[in-house]
Amino acid sequence: MKLLEVYILRRIFQMFLVTLLPVLTIIWTIQVLGRINLVTDTGQSMGSFATLATYILPTIIPVVLPFALVIGITQTLTAMNNDSELPVIDAAGSSRSIIYKPVLMLGIALSLFSFIITNFVEPPSRVAARQMVAAAYADLLSSVIEEKTFRSIEDGLYVQISERHSGRVLKGLFVVDYRDPNFDLIYYAREGSIDESGTSLTMRDGEVHRKSADGRISVIRFVSYAFDLSAMAKSEGGLPQYSTDRSLAFLLNPDPNDPLYQKSPDAYRAELHRRLSDWLFPITFALISLVIAGNTRSHRQTRVHPMIYALFAAFAIRWLGFSATNLVERHAVYVALPYAVPVLSSLVAIFMLATNRQFSMPAFIARRISRVNAGLQRRLDGRAASGPTSRGGAA
Repeated sequence: MKLLEVYILRRIFQMFLVTLLPVLTIIWTIQVLGRINLVTDTGQSMGSFATLATYILPTIIPVVLPFALVIGITQTLTAMNNDSELPVIDAAGSSRSIIYKPVLMLGIALSLFSFIITNFVEPPSRVAARQMVAAAYADLLSSVIEEKTFRSIEDGLYVQISERHSGRVLKGLFVVDYRDPNFDLIYYAREGSIDESGTSLTMRDGEVHRKSADGRISVIRFVSYAFDLSAMAKSEGGLPQYSTDRSLAFLLNPDPNDPLYQKSPDAYRAELHRRLSDWLFPITFALISLVIAGNTRSHRQTRVHPMIYALFAAFAIRWLGFSATNLVERHAVYVALPYAVPVLSSLVAIFMLATNRQFSMPAFIARRISRVNAGLQRRLDGRAASGPTSRGGAA
C-alpha cells in the first residue's frame, strides 16, 4: 500500500475503534445488567458474572460493528475534506483508488470478521451462557436456598425447601408456578433431588394442584415428577438447542429427526439465511459511506453532516435486512431477499462511485430545510436588530 493509503486506513480504523468501543460498552452493559439477578438471587461470584458477560459479547458485536464503520469512514473523510486534504489529493491528480482502496479493504476485513463471529463464536457462546444460568439456578436449589424460606427463582416461580440433605437431596418441597397465564400450578412433594447435570428437579411422592383461567381446580397425585428448574431445560431431556444455538454445519444440513427442528423448520431456514447474509453489511455500508463522504465538498455549501445521511441510509438498509429475514421465516419463496438487500445496495453504490455521482437529498426536502433555515435566520436578525432599540427606550 502507498503511504497515503496507509494514512487514510489508520485514521479510519482509529475512528472506528473510538466509536465501536464506547457504543459496544453501553449496549453490553445494558444486556449484562438485565442478568444481574444471577448474582443477587443465586449467590454466584463476580467471576461467574464476568464469565456470563463475556458469553453475551459475541451476540452484540455483529450488530454494532457495521454502524461503527459508517461513523468511522464518514467522520474521517469529512475531517479530511474540512482540512483540505481531499482537495489536495484531487488537485494533485491522484486516482480515487487512493481513497477507495483503504476503505474497501477495511470493509472486507470487517465483513469476514463478522462472518466468523456470527457463525463460529456466537452459537457456542449462547449455549454456554444458558448452561451457566441453568447450573446456577440448580445450585440455587441444592445449596443456596435457605431452609423453610420462600425464594423466587424467576418471575412467577417460587420454591420452599423444608430440609436439605447431602447428595442434593431435598425434603418437604413446595413449588408455586405462575409463569403460564392459562394455569396456576402448585406442587407438593415429600422428597426431591437435583440431577447431576443440574437442569431438572425430580420430585417424589407428591401432588399437583392445577387451577385454570376459568377457576376450575384439579388435583393430581404422582409418584415421581420431573420439574424444569430454570425454564431452559425441557422434558425432552437436557438443554435444548434452538436455531440460534446451532452450528452452521447443522443449519446447512439439519437432522430431519431432531424434535426442535420438526417443531419449527421455518425458524432454522431463516437463521441460516440470516447468518449467510448479515456479514455482507459492513462492505455495503463502506460503499455507501464512500458515496456520501468520499468526494471533495466546498466549505460554503450548506449541508447536513454526511454522517447523518450515511447513518440514515444504513439504518434503512439494516431494517430492510431484518424485514427480509422475517419474511424468509414465513415462506421459503423469500429466501433471496436477505441477500438482495445488501447486494443491490452495494451495486447502486458501486454505480454511483464509478460514474462519479454524489448523494443528494430529494429536492422537496432540501427546499423545506432551506425555508426553515431562512425563517430561523430572519428571526435571529430581527431579534438582533430590535434588542438595542428596546434597551434604549427603557433607558
